[in-house]
Amino acid sequence: MSEQLEPVIATSADGWALFLDIDGTLLELAAHPAAVTVDQHLAHLLRRLYDETAGAVALISGRTVTDADALFAPLQLCVAGQHGAERRDFTGGLHLHAPPLDGLRRAAEQLRRVVSAHPGLVLEEKGMNLALHFRGAPLLEAELVPLLEGLVSELGPDFELQAGKMVLEIKPTGRDKGTAIEAFMQEHPFRGRVPIFIGDDLTDEYGFALVNRLGGHSIKVGPGASAALWRLADASAVRGWLDRLAKKWQTRCNTPA
Repeated sequence: MSEQLEPVIATSADGWALFLDIDGTLLELAAHPAAVTVDQHLAHLLRRLYDETAGAVALISGRTVTDADALFAPLQLCVAGQHGAERRDFTGGLHLHAPPLDGLRRAAEQLRRVVSAHPGLVLEEKGMNLALHFRGAPLLEAELVPLLEGLVSELGPDFELQAGKMVLEIKPTGRDKGTAIEAFMQEHPFRGRVPIFIGDDLTDEYGFALVNRLGGHSIKVGPGASAALWRLADASAVRGWLDRLAKKWQTRCNTPA
């Protein structure tokens, strides 16, 4: 792992595509997913990067597409939501992976009862994913893991359990952040560019692996083992690096031939 990221910056924006996780990467993690906000500086920074890359910027998140749009409004970027189970492309087309949801609804009912008995837990029902956050009750992890493993077993092969930072998530099988980035890379304006993916969690490892295979730059935020080739300390460091990246690209674009 290297702390030096300058090799990524040392070119114009024309050949690059940016893929950015949200929570823990662009924004600091919060006790509740609804507690985060996007300040004007970050929104303006993403707009600059979008303009410099001719639109080759995508948010790759566990949040829903609708939730990501609400956070960054009025800016609307390409988004992969629910770990790739839904994806909006550059033309505005929405691509959905539609597993059978009856069993997921039954699982949600059981998890609601668990949450009602433990106020420190937070359940996100995203449509095709269920995310149980235990940041407010970390001692319950040992009980929650086998519970969710049992629910996933009942759901069958259409769903799998995904662990993250103080969260356990039931998600559709066969869709992840790597498959989402791969799909974007086959489309305009990402096609033919070198991907850069920045993320902080276990769910981002799928994206790191894909980007590495494509010869791109994978950047891990925070500590911990990772397949990523580069590393930044935290969300503040991510913003600082993206700001330097935007300034570098803009300087090159504005330099007379």
